[in-house]
Amino acid sequence: MRRHLLAVALAATIAVAGLVPAGTAIAAPGNPGPAGPDRPAVTFALLGDTPYGDAQRAVLPHLVDTVNADADVRFVLHAGDVKNGSSTCDDARFADLVQLFGTFDDPFVLTPGDNEWTDCHRTAAGGYLPTERLDAVRRVFFPEPGRTLGRHQLRVATQASDQRHREYRENVLFTRNRIVFATVHVVGSENDLAPWSQLPGGDRPDLRLAEFEARRAAALDWIDTAFATAERTHAPGVLLLMQAEPTETPGFTEIRRRIAERSRGYGKPVLLVHGDEHIYEVEPTYAGVPNLTRLETFGDTATQWLRVTANPRTPGVFSWTTQTVPST
Repeated sequence: MRRHLLAVALAATIAVAGLVPAGTAIAAPGNPGPAGPDRPAVTFALLGDTPYGDAQRAVLPHLVDTVNADADVRFVLHAGDVKNGSSTCDDARFADLVQLFGTFDDPFVLTPGDNEWTDCHRTAAGGYLPTERLDAVRRVFFPEPGRTLGRHQLRVATQASDQRHREYRENVLFTRNRIVFATVHVVGSENDLAPWSQLPGGDRPDLRLAEFEARRAAALDWIDTAFATAERTHAPGVLLLMQAEPTETPGFTEIRRRIAERSRGYGKPVLLVHGDEHIYEVEPTYAGVPNLTRLETFGDTATQWLRVTANPRTPGVFSWTTQTVPST
């Protein structure tokens, strides 16, 4: 019964988490409604691993202006790492970045990266306890659970509404044109299995492993929620956004397996989007699943981004083009 009540509550939240203008009628749970008012497709900007250092921070406003000038872009997805691994992890930097991301006209949807917290044990980053910085990331970048950043904010479903995973406000889900978009907190540095080797006093493996196991459990549940939502609403496609690629290494094995299993069972196009390695890359038939495609966005740049379109009326649903910010 408890699981049923949670599912009903989440479905009600998801029903209002589509990108729709104020006053627009919203389809009830179980009735996905039309593809969208006069728009069979939705276009969004995809970023990652930016601004990677102070020099890129200085020029990122030009990228923001370029995205804002694109009349078709409806929201922005950022695959994490909003700073590089050797810059400080202090609150002042976080606050500055939140202010910057708030200048996007459209809703700004972020999933955290390892540079924001996992790697903050590094001396150059300030020697912070990573779990303390994770709390700060949630407080600063996700100040109101269920709402995005950006000048025009978006209501989203958040995993924080599940009592089992109340901490995970950063895992969100919304729909647009019946397509399901979900962020899943999966990061580099082996998903926090890499030791906090530069932490003053040394690594704290018990704390680190407890964090890893709890977040992995939340991620697996949220992946299930995304696909269950897609199946219930007969969604034409699913997009999962995370910071790191779920490789076949210990930190990612179960997550990779779950994505592959759920994608294969779903049978329709699934786009797995991530950053971390700073290489624009496309891999169809990811993990041996014909309908699963891996897309890695640009990284370590403030001048390149991906313009992605999700169109339920096309066989593959998702398509994209590379974009370069004009020189000033």
